[in-house]
Amino acid sequence: MKAIVQDVYGSADVLEVRDIERPVPGAGEVLIRVRAAGVDQGVWHLMTGLPYLVRLFGYGLKKPKVPVRGREVAGVVEAVGGGVTRFAAGDEVYGTCDGSFAEYVCAKEDKVARKPANLSFEEAAAAPISAVTALQAVRDAGELTVGQKVLIIGAGGGVGSFAVQLAKAFGAEVTGVCSTGKAELVRSLGADAVIDYTKSDLAGGGVLYDVILDTAGNRPLSVLRRVLAPKGTLVLIGGEMGGKLTGGFERSLGAPFASLFSGQKFKGLVAKETHLDLEALTVLLEAGSVKPAVDKVFPLSEAPAAVTYLHEGQARGKVVVSV
Repeated sequence: MKAIVQDVYGSADVLEVRDIERPVPGAGEVLIRVRAAGVDQGVWHLMTGLPYLVRLFGYGLKKPKVPVRGREVAGVVEAVGGGVTRFAAGDEVYGTCDGSFAEYVCAKEDKVARKPANLSFEEAAAAPISAVTALQAVRDAGELTVGQKVLIIGAGGGVGSFAVQLAKAFGAEVTGVCSTGKAELVRSLGADAVIDYTKSDLAGGGVLYDVILDTAGNRPLSVLRRVLAPKGTLVLIGGEMGGKLTGGFERSLGAPFASLFSGQKFKGLVAKETHLDLEALTVLLEAGSVKPAVDKVFPLSEAPAAVTYLHEGQARGKVVVSV
């Protein structure tokens, strides 16, 4: 089978299309014939091995432990391993795994759910990591309730585009922060107001927000606190602008300690991949409350270009690889 493989850490030029053996599902696993694979920021981190903190999480100190890239998947179950009871060959599914930039991949049964019937495979592949992260940020960390004012920084990106829609579905008043080129998308997703950070300061309108979801990771806490209500909650989702050691994740790691000395709550979110949240998301997707915003679809052979395009920050919503 064909797959996007890397032997060493580096930029997109370390990714190669190769023929490798098709995987065999083990106990508790399903073999998926991949139809599409989402591209999230985690792909870039695992490709480059940066920040170095990533390598300490078991992904390989000197080279990638799993050489095939990609983690979001949508496709058709080809076969199941021992003990699998929720799926059978022929089922259309979506979820997370290691190595989805390939024609076939094995995924753990508890990381997969049935694909929303109203979505294409490309749309479904855009959701497993980004939408579940947004759901856990809005529902769990943010504890968003009806009528609250929420500020979503990075609203035009993968997680942000889902967060805008989920926050609206939870009854919030949503302000999205993005660049000029993404403003129209963010409005179309349901944002009540849009702040173009290239033209306006976050504090320019004098509004205080009950909940702030920061998916961009490049603003200091001191700036965000000025627009957060006295009893508000700030949720930090990842970090992209720090050094090679922690890559900005130190904001998330230190957030709970900062809360000890303030009435404001600061939370760092590390999303948990679970089929239960995928199933909760499926309900919203099939109801039309949430819809994946897919910017570009690349063929498998152009997966390196897809990763580069996403990391450059120009993607409006999600980037997907079609297999």
